[in-house]
Amino acid sequence: MRAAVMRGTRLIVDDVPEPIPQAGEVLVKTLACGICGSDLHALKHRDLFFENSSGLGSQLDPGRDLVMGHEFCAEILDYGPNTEKLHPVGTRVCSFPMLVRGQQLAPVGYCNDVPGGYAEKMLLMEALLLPVPNGLATETAALTEPMAVGLHAVEMAHMTEDDVPLVIGCGPVGLAVISALKLKGAAPIIAADFSPARRKLAERLGADIVIDPASNSPYEDWQQAARASEQGQRAESNPLTGERLLPAGVFFECVGVPGVIDQMMVGAERGCRFVVVGVCMEQDHIKPLLGVTKELNLQFVLGYTPEEFALTLNNIAQGLINAEPLITGKIGVDGVPQAFTDLENPEAHAKIIVEPWH
Repeated sequence: MRAAVMRGTRLIVDDVPEPIPQAGEVLVKTLACGICGSDLHALKHRDLFFENSSGLGSQLDPGRDLVMGHEFCAEILDYGPNTEKLHPVGTRVCSFPMLVRGQQLAPVGYCNDVPGGYAEKMLLMEALLLPVPNGLATETAALTEPMAVGLHAVEMAHMTEDDVPLVIGCGPVGLAVISALKLKGAAPIIAADFSPARRKLAERLGADIVIDPASNSPYEDWQQAARASEQGQRAESNPLTGERLLPAGVFFECVGVPGVIDQMMVGAERGCRFVVVGVCMEQDHIKPLLGVTKELNLQFVLGYTPEEFALTLNNIAQGLINAEPLITGKIGVDGVPQAFTDLENPEAHAKIIVEPWH
């Protein structure tokens, strides 16, 4: 079968062996797969990615091919041994991207033995299959995975009615966070990005205030918006100075490059909570004294639970989450290497969907 393969330091298109389902597994045809920013980082920082791959559930072998792609919608082709065959062949499905083989986890798209959605066929666990609701477009269903990342991040933030969120970075991860904040009823939602195209998308997905950091400080604008908000009107006063305290800030880091967390620590108010959603694969540096004196709370998050994944698919199908605006391009498997380059320009694309059979 054809696949886009990470081979050494390159991404190439080649023929690879068709996967054979083991016990409890299902062979599926990849219908659509989104290109994730984590995959871009994995190729760019390949050595660091492979060195730290055990955190994904399995240790990758840098000497072997890797077929990435974990944001997918697929069609059931055949069942492996010891399966119940609950869904008819031909059913469109999404799935939590993980296999369990014995005592080992095998993340789909991040395991040498389990090809991801940049291939014509994949393997999924029968127990994790979720039929796509009738009427939901295949390419939109494929966005369940990235949108679930935003839902999980907001759930991990433990938002209260007094919190005013600030989203730093409006790429696909930041947009997913904005969408989840909107669904939760948070307001005002403040978002910042240097890209005009991304700022427009942030507005479409529910941001109330969008900021260009090249012109305005996101943290100063957050202070003004927080003071003017209903939460700001209810905020208590400092018992020592009598000055009205700002509402609690919850800042979502959705960039994943060195230096951003440090900038956020400088700009944050006392007691602010950070939720780090962006995946930075490089060494980063912060000044702990800033965190100590401001009593900042730093929370790292990863992925989502199976329950959050299923809820996200349902929310998209019901129109509660508007994921479709993220899709800015579609390609066949031969276009994947070029798409990795194209996605470096935020003005050109937000999310490119791979349709391996086209």
